[in-house]
Amino acid sequence: MNKRTTIIIPLLVALSIVAGILIGNLLNQNSRIIQSPVMGYTRPNKLTTILQLIENGYVDSVNSSDIVEQTIPGILKNLDPHTAYIPARNMQEVQEEMTGNFSGIGVQFSIQEDTVRVIEVIANGPSSKVGIMPGDRIVTVNDSLIAGVDVKNNTVLTLLRGERNTKVEVGVVRRGYDEELEFEITRDNIPLTSVDVSYMIDDNTGFIKVTRFSEQTYNEFMNEMEKIHRQGADKVIVDLRQNPGGSLASVLQLVDEFLEKGEDILYTEGVNQPRKTYRASGKNRWKEKEVFVLIDEFSASASEIFAGALQDNDRGLVIGRRSFGKGLVQEQIPLMDGSALRLTVARFYTPSGRSIQKPYENGVDEYYQDLHTRFSHNEQLYADSIQFNDSLKYQTKAGRTVYGGGGIMPDVFVPMDTTGNSEYFEQLFRKGLIYTFAYNYADSHREKLSAFNTALEFESYLDEQNILNEFVQYAEQNEVARDTEGLQTSRELIHTQLKAYIARNIIGEEGYFPIISRIDNTLQKAIELSKQNLMVENLLKEKK
Repeated sequence: MNKRTTIIIPLLVALSIVAGILIGNLLNQNSRIIQSPVMGYTRPNKLTTILQLIENGYVDSVNSSDIVEQTIPGILKNLDPHTAYIPARNMQEVQEEMTGNFSGIGVQFSIQEDTVRVIEVIANGPSSKVGIMPGDRIVTVNDSLIAGVDVKNNTVLTLLRGERNTKVEVGVVRRGYDEELEFEITRDNIPLTSVDVSYMIDDNTGFIKVTRFSEQTYNEFMNEMEKIHRQGADKVIVDLRQNPGGSLASVLQLVDEFLEKGEDILYTEGVNQPRKTYRASGKNRWKEKEVFVLIDEFSASASEIFAGALQDNDRGLVIGRRSFGKGLVQEQIPLMDGSALRLTVARFYTPSGRSIQKPYENGVDEYYQDLHTRFSHNEQLYADSIQFNDSLKYQTKAGRTVYGGGGIMPDVFVPMDTTGNSEYFEQLFRKGLIYTFAYNYADSHREKLSAFNTALEFESYLDEQNILNEFVQYAEQNEVARDTEGLQTSRELIHTQLKAYIARNIIGEEGYFPIISRIDNTLQKAIELSKQNLMVENLLKEKK
């Protein structure tokens, strides 16, 4: 060993010791104990320590906020599929979904052929007050051109929405006018409805479509129930298909109107959350109504609470296909910078004790691939493809067997209807041609069509027109060649959709749903059951 090495080694050792002391002091300074008043735990804040070490010692300048924003989702990914971090920039949209309103100009629009087209104007809303009309093309918003520039839906929403009482200038192209029309619109609160439509299917049966559960859903639902009640409905079909859920409080209020006092609605429980049971208060306003609940593989969370509570209490028939399987309860915890943590704190269980939550132990990706797996097993076509372990059997109040383990299994299974499918229809669907033709047809014949007020009037009139042939020619102009065999297979499907979309473009959902129901086999099954003149209780006993 040479003299130089003899000098350097002790020096390196000394420097290492000094560095160790400095780092140790820094760790001691930064390894504070964090206390959570919300969740009630204490633990060393290693993440804060690492961040401060990076800030104080990293070779380049860093943005700690960006690091945090990118790190949090990675941490939460190791929990369950529904625990989520909501950045501050997304909180407004989340709040709008839950509260059921936002501030904007009050139009429903669609982007077709690179043009923003007004589909519907909300009555007495800001746009209605200044004269915006269905069929108008919005081409500019303030100084921004939004026509012919491959504009996206979110961009248009960002431009049109804003704080209440702020103004926005909108440029419109309208059929019959040579020059662009300009409107100054004062934004206002716009209700984000969760009940799409209600109407009478026949003299005794009403229909209500609920698309989400927000804070306003209970009031909306009760108003629509009152309407069909006054029209003579003693049976009601509640359509929860493709309803992803939402507000727990709202669905509890809804179920409370159908159950007797003391009957269980659900209970929740978690490691840090003691069991809490929710029971009906005895309101039971609709106790005389026969109830039929429609669900499918996209019905989740609050939708499953509604269906499960009525099923387990033998209060109504559940019809359709197995629901999604989300049985986790989230608590939204606000953070200091305006963001929030939506933390799963408990599981919910139906009155019979079923946990509806499907497994997620194999990761988030596989969890959301579950629907694809179901389809690959033909579950949407055959009830027998669904196999449950005997350990997942539960009993309803009347002793019927129901199953847990992932979603609500309906009392009456209805397969997905594929009878009208063809390659020709698939091409039309992929290009969105049925939708765009219906819009153009409604726009071109708006004056004539505006004389009709009901779906039946629209259907009677359109059946006398040659819209199917017009549409086939329109499709040819848009590079979908006539296919005689495919047209024969899909004729009813295409023709019914055309009529339904044309009616929707003039009078909204009350024009669309009664027409589209002709090719809705799940709804048709519910109508068939409702006409058997048997109380739901008797139908349920037959299933026992």
